[in-house]
Amino acid sequence: MLGLKLTTDPRWVNIVEKNVHEILTDHAFCEQKAASSAISLMVRYPEESDLVKAMIKLAQEELIHFKMVHQLICERGWVLGRERKDEYVRDLKQFFPKGGSRIDQLLNQLLYAALIEARSCERFRLLSESIVDIALQKFYKKLMISEAHHYSLFLKFAYQYGKKKEVNEKWHALLDFESQLMTKLGKKGTIHG
Repeated sequence: MLGLKLTTDPRWVNIVEKNVHEILTDHAFCEQKAASSAISLMVRYPEESDLVKAMIKLAQEELIHFKMVHQLICERGWVLGRERKDEYVRDLKQFFPKGGSRIDQLLNQLLYAALIEARSCERFRLLSESIVDIALQKFYKKLMISEAHHYSLFLKFAYQYGKKKEVNEKWHALLDFESQLMTKLGKKGTIHG
């Protein structure tokens, strides 16, 4: 369903289990950045009422997820660590050239967002099935469902605003690029790394 060309090595869960505080901190900031991205889309494309309405709802949901992750951190007696750079997102965003028309920029942003949500969904599924911590299994299963919805939402808007052939070509090229990127990742206790 997600279209990812390279799945995460299941051993990534072992890295997460040794660094639960790190993964939760990274996850919290991923949720915050997702809310910021939704707000950015509203600000950049205010004339697209359907998109604005969907992004309002999405930003609210992402902030609720941030709150849930933060609560998990606090319940374990930890504090939210400092934000880290997300190498995955940074490198992924090098794929599409800068500039282009407004619609090109919108399509690129929607496709990036869809792919980030797809990878998060895939990682959450892996955690929900394999992590030893039962509370985290349940938590990530619940969030996995949300991420799948977000992935679908961004792709739906990409197809709504772009030509099907162009969106398909961009999407599949981005998936190929991401699979190459993933060969270097999966070795850190971060959601995408």
